[in-house]
Amino acid sequence: MYKVFSRVKTPQWARRRSGHAGGSVLQLHRPTDRLCQEAAMKELRVQMPSCNVTPETYQGMSKERMLEIRKMNCNGMTMKVTYYKKPLFIHQGFMQWLWDVDGSRYLDMFAGIATISLGHCHPNVTKAAHEQLQHLWHTSAIYVYPQIQEYTEKLVSHLPEPLKVVYLINSGSEANDLALLMARLHTGNFDAITLRGSYHGGSPLAMGLTSNTVYKYPVASSLGCYNTMCPDVFRGPWGGKHCRDSPVQTIRECSCSPDQCRANDRYIEQLKEVFSTSVPDRIAAFFAEPIQGLGGIVQYPKNFLKDAYKLVREKGGVCIADEVQTGFGRTGSHLWGFQAHDVVPDIVTLAKGIANGFPMGAVVTSEEIARPFANGLHFNTFGGNPLACSIASAVLDTIKEEQIQENCAAVGTHLLKELSKLREKYEIVGDVRGKGLHIGVEMVKDKASRDPLPVEAMIEIMEDTKDMGVLIGRGGIYGQTFRIQPPMCVSKDDADFFLAVFDQALHNYTERR
Repeated sequence: MYKVFSRVKTPQWARRRSGHAGGSVLQLHRPTDRLCQEAAMKELRVQMPSCNVTPETYQGMSKERMLEIRKMNCNGMTMKVTYYKKPLFIHQGFMQWLWDVDGSRYLDMFAGIATISLGHCHPNVTKAAHEQLQHLWHTSAIYVYPQIQEYTEKLVSHLPEPLKVVYLINSGSEANDLALLMARLHTGNFDAITLRGSYHGGSPLAMGLTSNTVYKYPVASSLGCYNTMCPDVFRGPWGGKHCRDSPVQTIRECSCSPDQCRANDRYIEQLKEVFSTSVPDRIAAFFAEPIQGLGGIVQYPKNFLKDAYKLVREKGGVCIADEVQTGFGRTGSHLWGFQAHDVVPDIVTLAKGIANGFPMGAVVTSEEIARPFANGLHFNTFGGNPLACSIASAVLDTIKEEQIQENCAAVGTHLLKELSKLREKYEIVGDVRGKGLHIGVEMVKDKASRDPLPVEAMIEIMEDTKDMGVLIGRGGIYGQTFRIQPPMCVSKDDADFFLAVFDQALHNYTERR
């Protein structure tokens, strides 16, 4: 980690003129948010990595008018999820950088909720979109056009047999909806099992698969959805220092040898208990993310998925890997998260990074599982349209050309090892975990109790981090885990800047206590 004593140079201040949308008039001045960032950066005395892009001057509606419209005309949820006490007003992005309307620059370590895979406005993706927009924006799969065939062939070339049949849709929720329907049709069974703390989408059907109170409403969602204990080796009842496939292990003591994990056996017993008590003798599906995302970047014991898949298949179910957040090289060691568990799922669901932020999702399965689904008519107006396929194809090409997966492994391992030093330094840092650029930092009141750090404290640290020029996410059942899931183009210099900022934010919080 480096610290230098110079200040970041920022673009010229914007003058907003009257007559633009919203009708507000603001004179040339130094905006409050920018002053906050400059003051915080001065205290930090660390140099933000350089960027050779100068954002366009923002001349849109005022922040006050944006919030007024957001309150009056956008759904009420948007006012609850502005993420910060002082909302961030984003204007422009390029690669790992974002600029707000006042010209302040931010290192994006959350990637639009783990969605910007290659970088904001990546030139390759932008070029592909521009070229396709000049030829054909949209037509549906009732016609034959080259883009959908080209992309599906390219996608399945990166997946193991027998995963060779692709359904293209628009989001992760839709992908998991479709996967559950396909599982039920193929098996002739109904019930599905997920892990506690999981998030598989917010649609009425996917909401049943999701196991987190925050995303539940007091109405019936999807019938036939059950959950088993999440094999969380930090917060769960069992776990130790050899459990995870990660450069950083939990601090919990463990008497197991490196090639043995009694915690895994206990969590598998919990799954067997669900089979014995909560579901019929035959089930339709088991859903699991290779590493939980919104649940707090939770990693399981190394053999858990392998053992769970075996049990599920014995019960007639299919195994579904939700790769919405872990796919496309983010975990570093493999292109797909499930590969690190030495398993081949029956169905894989994809979204988020699949098209670098363009709305797209996919379900990939075998011809055997796809066959019963073809007895009916499933049609998606926008799924697999020419623009989406062109963009997604450029994403796959760029991952290979720019060695994105390798960058995830190198930068991610560096981040994890340095974050583990902060775990040693601060009592409130309970756990550091993950692989590649899919990282979680779980915060606690103290390491002995492992009680979650209150949400108010988490927001305070996040706010401080933002004021120093870095954006991070938050997850976990109690909102107690910081999520580090940046665009996969971030460099070691970017990682070191984040580490310096995060260190300072933790220091500031502990000093105020």
